Amino acid sequence: MKKLILMGRSESGKTTLKQALLKEKIQYEKTQYIHYGDILIDTPGEYAQTHHLGYALALYAYEADVVGLLVAATEPHTLFPPNITCVVNRDVIGIITKINDPKANVPLAELWLRNAGCRDIFSVDSVTGEGVEAILAYLNQSKNKTTETE
Repeated sequence: MKKLILMGRSESGKTTLKQALLKEKIQYEKTQYIHYGDILIDTPGEYAQTHHLGYALALYAYEADVVGLLVAATEPHTLFPPNITCVVNRDVIGIITKINDPKANVPLAELWLRNAGCRDIFSVDSVTGEGVEAILAYLNQSKNKTTETE
């Protein structure tokens, strides 16, 4: 399985998604520093929201095979500028979280991720598990494609 780094603003659902992907108990846990695991790198939202901390995200992205840009469907705006994915030499996927929230605007979140340059976009509800298996399948499929072409 390829390693995925999760990037997004605070409270976008990165850590909850990490727990769902790893089949851990879902519980609120504020990420204070970068959590580096075997298949996932979980990053604090402040790293994406603060210019000088963003350099750490760039460095850790080199440790991952896939960059996951997270946007909660409840967010009022996006951090990701248009065509940001072109500066990354890794696969970049978009992940929309909190899709079942009453205030969710999934089409707007998808538009932001498409504008950022994400071709593959996954919609998830980490609490119910909806969409989580699709991300895992992508990470497994992606690994097999790389192995076949080498």
